[in-house]
Amino acid sequence: MLNQTSVTAFLLLGVTDIQALQPYLFVVFLAIYVVIVVGNGAVLLVVVSDPRLHLPMYFFLGNLSCLDICYSTVTLPKMLENFFSTHKAISFLGCITQLHFFHFLGSTEAMLLAVMAFDRFVAICRPLHYSVIMNYQLCTQMAVTVWTIGFFHALLHSMMTSRLNFCGSHQIHHFFCDVKPLLELACGNTELNQWLLNTVTGTIAMGPFLLTLLSYFTIIISLFSKTHSCSALHKALSTCVSHFMVVILLYVPVIFIYISPTSGSSMDQDQVAAIMYTVVTPMLNPLIYTLRNKDVKAALSSVFSRRGNLTICENTDGP
Repeated sequence: MLNQTSVTAFLLLGVTDIQALQPYLFVVFLAIYVVIVVGNGAVLLVVVSDPRLHLPMYFFLGNLSCLDICYSTVTLPKMLENFFSTHKAISFLGCITQLHFFHFLGSTEAMLLAVMAFDRFVAICRPLHYSVIMNYQLCTQMAVTVWTIGFFHALLHSMMTSRLNFCGSHQIHHFFCDVKPLLELACGNTELNQWLLNTVTGTIAMGPFLLTLLSYFTIIISLFSKTHSCSALHKALSTCVSHFMVVILLYVPVIFIYISPTSGSSMDQDQVAAIMYTVVTPMLNPLIYTLRNKDVKAALSSVFSRRGNLTICENTDGP
């Protein structure tokens, strides 16, 4: 019979055990983290401060930027710390807390992308009713709803995982605490946990993804039936391209990890997929939206030009 113990800590083995690579990886991931915080912070700043961006589309974009900053902060600081740590330990409570906020923010972002797709659907297919349908009250309600569902979805996983017994090795072959690697360390029956992971998390991932695809399919059909000008069609579709790129970057690796069977993929493959949606996607989101959005680029230019003018004035007025 396996020895069941009261676990007080786990060991996060990280992305690699090759010591020579860890300083270089530290620099790479630190640079990425800075880009994530600065890029998404800049988008959040202009969305809040620029009255021209006080529209539903940018309200949800501000939520996405806030999510990306918090989402990467859940995993990257601990990963960076462990590159130079000898023990790489995380307490049991810290592990469950990290797991909770990871699933809270991740599932919220998945649902938020579906809400953003609905916003584009209304804007393109119901342009005359857009301001009536996407009013401030509805936008706020949708945002609060996805954040609330995300929180309780994560609470379900954190509570169920915290009740498991762990035996044998306490080494987690990952760079953060997640349900899937923890289930491999648990002893006893984990069928309910596995079912919740595949069914509930699978629904949270696949449901919004299918709704997003449905929204874009409806948009394309509507545009082809109503628009006979290629330039008008291209202009309308270009507003959706950036959002669809973000959807693909997030959903594809998430579906790979949480929809595929546990035995169907290795931990190395899971880590690569996890890096895609926890590190790469939050880094690329502000670049994708700013490079393809004239309003956001104009607002960013306005903010930085005002700051530059203020600096020049302060230097001129100085002694």
